[in-house]
Amino acid sequence: MGPKRQPPASGELFQQALTELINLEHPLVKLAALIDWEVFQTQWAGFFPSKTGRPATPPRLIAGLLYLQHTFALSDEALIWSWVENPYWQHFCGELYFQHEPPIDPSSLTRWRQRIGEAGVERLLSESIDAARRGKVVKAKSFDQVIVDTTVMEKAIAFPTDSQLLEKGRQHLVRLAASLGIALRQNYNREAPRLATQVARYAHARQYRRMRAVLKTQRTILGRVWRDMQRKLNGDQRHLEVVKATLTKVQRLLTQQRTDKNKLYSLHAPEVECIAKGKVRQPYEFGVKVSIATTHKEGLVVGIKSMPGNPYDGHTLPSAVEQMTMLTHQTPKAVFVDKGYRGIVIPGVTIWRSGQRRGVTPSIKKAIHRRSAIEPTIGHMKNDGRLGRNWLKGELGDALHAMLCGAGHNLRMILRAIRLFYGHDFTHPLQLLVDAIHQQLNNAQFNQLKTA
Repeated sequence: MGPKRQPPASGELFQQALTELINLEHPLVKLAALIDWEVFQTQWAGFFPSKTGRPATPPRLIAGLLYLQHTFALSDEALIWSWVENPYWQHFCGELYFQHEPPIDPSSLTRWRQRIGEAGVERLLSESIDAARRGKVVKAKSFDQVIVDTTVMEKAIAFPTDSQLLEKGRQHLVRLAASLGIALRQNYNREAPRLATQVARYAHARQYRRMRAVLKTQRTILGRVWRDMQRKLNGDQRHLEVVKATLTKVQRLLTQQRTDKNKLYSLHAPEVECIAKGKVRQPYEFGVKVSIATTHKEGLVVGIKSMPGNPYDGHTLPSAVEQMTMLTHQTPKAVFVDKGYRGIVIPGVTIWRSGQRRGVTPSIKKAIHRRSAIEPTIGHMKNDGRLGRNWLKGELGDALHAMLCGAGHNLRMILRAIRLFYGHDFTHPLQLLVDAIHQQLNNAQFNQLKTA
């Protein structure tokens, strides 16, 4: 059944409206006024095809929760319980009265992200850009010049080593066989963990010949368990469909070589790629490449998209410009990129690269020099936001998480601008009351009252 619309505040007898409890000059209150919440009511209406049953969760509540989660970098569970304690967050999500219970179960956010999909999350990012327009954080002409760069959004996996991957593969097969009631010839539960520990010790001592010998033993053990599972499942189509994905991943572990491409680095996240960005402190990062576009002047995120397959940076630019055009409703005139975007041409868009000399005027040279302003933006999104670690599953999780991180960065920018534009930082209501009393009393009376 579709979501039930909230009735207007009619003055409950035993409840006090949230607007009477909070400071209406708070930045979150002003931010809530800048967002067009009706957009989500209309755009997400198709996610409620049923006309019977319990009314669905209000779209504004889900949109507000996703905004708050990526603005303040919280997990699903921490977000829900912080929402219960914070009246400003409840007002931001459309509540009329203070709520003492969680609005939804934290696991519901997972199902909601899957329900709204990429189109729904792009709507969140687009509305954050429109809110920046309404709040005059960004000007319309700022969308003519943008900066584009790529970074790596790391996945929530451990650093992959052959020893740990082989041991994880064996554990997956043994647990799967136990759940299906399959009696393995031998599960190696006592011997295999000790071998994994021994590999780490040999590697630390730089005894690589012994380390390789133990790795060979681990691979032999995993192959025995894998072949035993296949023999026991021969002809059992019902169980074979359940374990097919795990058997395929373990087979990749057994056959992949050091120099192979598209290697398997994690059993629970097989989509993870090994990406080298030329960093001395971190030569390899394990995740997915993400293309980010910001306005040249303010640094507002106007496009962010995951790029699976680790493509060449220049090949990601057309899709990045296409997304910017869709979100901002205008095509950028000039795009500033680094040297990794050589050899790409987009009709109607001027591309300026770092180190370019032909046709560069002093003003263009200054604009090219500012291209590096996107680097601290990426750093803030990773440290202040959640771009540094992606906990969502699969390629769909990569796409959703990247766009939500962009929306969260935009809201942090708007909140910072509100604090500056609307006169200093937020003042607590009790402090406002003390200031009002201070204005009525002279300094001597105020000090006497304070000491008393």
